[in-house]
Amino acid sequence: MRKICLTVIGMYLMMLHAFSQGPVNDSSVYKPKKLKLDEVNIVSSYYGQTADKSAVMGGRTDSKGIGNVTDLANGLDIKFVSWDKKQRKNALGLGFNVDYHTAASQAYVDSNGKARNNGTRIYPTLDWSIANTKKGTEFGLGLYYSAEHNYYRSIGINTSFSKKTKSNGEIGIKLVGYFDNIKMIKPAEFSSADSSKTNSSNADSVVYLTTASGGTTEVVYQNGQIVSRGKSGLPSKTRDTYTAELSFDQVINSRMQASVVMDLVYQDGYLGLPFHRVYFNNGKDTIENLPSSRFKLPIGFRLNYFLGDNIILRGYYRFYFDSWGLISHTASLEVPVKITPFFSLSPFYRYYSQTAARYFAAYAAHNSNEQYYTSNYALAAFSSHSVGLGIRLAPPNGVLIKPLSMLEIRYAHYQQTTDLAADVLSLNLKFK
Repeated sequence: MRKICLTVIGMYLMMLHAFSQGPVNDSSVYKPKKLKLDEVNIVSSYYGQTADKSAVMGGRTDSKGIGNVTDLANGLDIKFVSWDKKQRKNALGLGFNVDYHTAASQAYVDSNGKARNNGTRIYPTLDWSIANTKKGTEFGLGLYYSAEHNYYRSIGINTSFSKKTKSNGEIGIKLVGYFDNIKMIKPAEFSSADSSKTNSSNADSVVYLTTASGGTTEVVYQNGQIVSRGKSGLPSKTRDTYTAELSFDQVINSRMQASVVMDLVYQDGYLGLPFHRVYFNNGKDTIENLPSSRFKLPIGFRLNYFLGDNIILRGYYRFYFDSWGLISHTASLEVPVKITPFFSLSPFYRYYSQTAARYFAAYAAHNSNEQYYTSNYALAAFSSHSVGLGIRLAPPNGVLIKPLSMLEIRYAHYQQTTDLAADVLSLNLKFK
């Protein structure tokens, strides 16, 4: 955390000059505006997935390998805006999001399929930015927190700076750090049995018993006998992610706008998950083991073209590779069509393909002498297609009521070549 905090402070000091202006001689020319509520966004979404080859069961395709998932997400974002004496725009954003999910595979953290198969994730956010409209500069800070049941805790912090160019462009940089703490919830068969009879070691030891429900018991042995037991925290491991995002936007002409974004991402720490099994080709099994570092480099290109007054073409392409040998390509096209000045439809399509990471192998395909191994199909070779439609209403007098300035509904169907299919439905309400 210290490294990122020092980076934020240093960047803040360097950017102060970009927002400095001389004092206003006549206070009557401009009066500052106090912080006021600018907009409220309410977002709800449903995600439903059918799949097999779950990572918890090491890519098995039988009934124990079912990877069906449902997720209900709800978020509230509030934005406040004020103007100071130097005519700089200050924006404060507050967000609170809650996800509730059920996952068939999660039940098999217990080998009998009796572990808790649902969980809740909570992730509040706090963002602040200050924009100097005369100089075309903007500086921002953000703070994030995320907690998913007893599985992990994460803290995130970011700082950003952007500046408009004289040729209708904008350059930006954003530094982000995420600091995760992952609870070592292992499959039941890899936890020592809660019995002095099966603890063959005569040495003193401490055994942690847990399931996906997060229930944790600490059992203390001395000379092979239980001397105490009670609720206790589970051991955990850290995972840190550092990202530097560089972006450039350019208005090419009255109809065309382009942008390019490049991320430099470095991860360090425990990068696997302790409840993902791996089955070897000799019949033995264990939990996945991955390198403790990973470098990622995605580069994205976006092009928007206004095809007349009522149609926009929004194209996007991204190339990605990382130090684990995974290479991917993403291409998408969205075509918003304005039916009336206040009603539009946006059909969209997305194609994605990736190669397998060098540490991936299917169920019972790994050799036991390999150093790193995983059967998580998120790291397998596959391609996917996503097609959907967005509907947007934004009449000048509001949707049903004046404060509701915009209503948007989006639906997408996703299909992956690993026999995974999903449907996503989201609703966005904006109040001004």
